[in-house]
Amino acid sequence: MSVYVVTGVSKGIGFEFVKQISEDPKNLVVGLVRDKTGTEKKVAAELGDRSNVHILYANLDNYASLKQAAADTTKIVGERGIDYLVANGAFMSHFDAFDPVSALGNEVEKLEDIASQYYKTNVVGTIHFFTLFTPLVMKGKVKKAIAISSGHADLDFINNNDIDVSALYAASKAAMNVIVAKFSAQYKKDGVLFFSISPGVVDVGHFDNVAPEKMQGMASVMGRLQAYAPHFKGPIPVDEAIRTIRLLWERASIETGYAGAFVSQFGNKQWM
Repeated sequence: MSVYVVTGVSKGIGFEFVKQISEDPKNLVVGLVRDKTGTEKKVAAELGDRSNVHILYANLDNYASLKQAAADTTKIVGERGIDYLVANGAFMSHFDAFDPVSALGNEVEKLEDIASQYYKTNVVGTIHFFTLFTPLVMKGKVKKAIAISSGHADLDFINNNDIDVSALYAASKAAMNVIVAKFSAQYKKDGVLFFSISPGVVDVGHFDNVAPEKMQGMASVMGRLQAYAPHFKGPIPVDEAIRTIRLLWERASIETGYAGAFVSQFGNKQWM
């Protein structure tokens, strides 16, 4: 049996983590969300009565809520600790997703507000989450902490393919990757593996309800992505993405060079 704690499980990748992990009744999964009631209803409706699933309230922007979630998790897992700690929850915005970086400066206040939110949630929130929950990881048998990142944060990918969109999101994920490496530098001696994984391009509805003119602006970027990965046919189903990620984190270890690493779902720098 393994114990998992995952942030941002109300939908998409996070919910699929809960779904797949809890299929094995020997596993225990604690999901952290802002909408506890809504997520509990979703779990009941789609997964049925799974006693190995626990949903707790936590907001990555609110330290007190994360501290309380850590205390509540301790009561649930007891001396077993946590085997897999997964920082999946993140802030994303359409503001910077479809335009080149220079266009963002046309809305000065929004640029500053969105940039601050990215950093607060994706960087500071990750620091608080790992700080508060790592003592439980130290008690676990597996001792792995994973942050869900993005290929957008890779400098070679940006430079080699002229990817000029998602600037603020990419910067926040790059900063998060540094934080993960710093946690690794601190805890590697204790046998805790910290590393970041990009899930690839996953079909979780990011492009739903996007204005047509925004999608038109993505046409040239999609052409560059097609040149980068000719095999790419579109976003992969979320269930497939999660199976691939889980296979990676199960085989990854400090000894095989993953400590503090930032890799794709394939365990390398092939992002698509």
